[in-house]
Amino acid sequence: MSETTWLTPESHDRLKRELDALIANRPIIAAEINERREEGDLRENGGYHAAREQQGQEEARIRELQELLNNAKVGVAPAQAGVAQPGTVVTVYYDGDESDTETFLIGTRAAGGATTLEVYSPDSPLGGALIGAKIGDTKKYQLPNGNYMQVTLVSAEPYHG
Repeated sequence: MSETTWLTPESHDRLKRELDALIANRPIIAAEINERREEGDLRENGGYHAAREQQGQEEARIRELQELLNNAKVGVAPAQAGVAQPGTVVTVYYDGDESDTETFLIGTRAAGGATTLEVYSPDSPLGGALIGAKIGDTKKYQLPNGNYMQVTLVSAEPYHG
């Protein structure tokens, strides 16, 4: 399941540094596993099992980062304000209730980096419904329970993470 992810150059560089550090750590983890293996009975060797668990987690993160970076589009935030698209911070209100607002980034959590904003994927029902919407447009999307919700776009500004 590869999806294109929009990344700022800064987010791409941060994720690439994380990937490089994890890859550089591979020999250290392998040495730790070998060292723990030599301690004897593996069934009761907590250090060995902890090192193997860490190795598994790091390898999973390496695969996740490689997939993300291989399918990423790197660029600056969309310059066009007023239209919801990946890389924009949007404010919406729900079901015609202008007091029920939410502001979030349309993108991916990895692309959002250290943002405090909630992040909705363009492939999510809400994110997908908003893509291409202009300020004042009302869109409908399906909730997990099968019901539908209306959402109205109040603002859309390029994300400047």
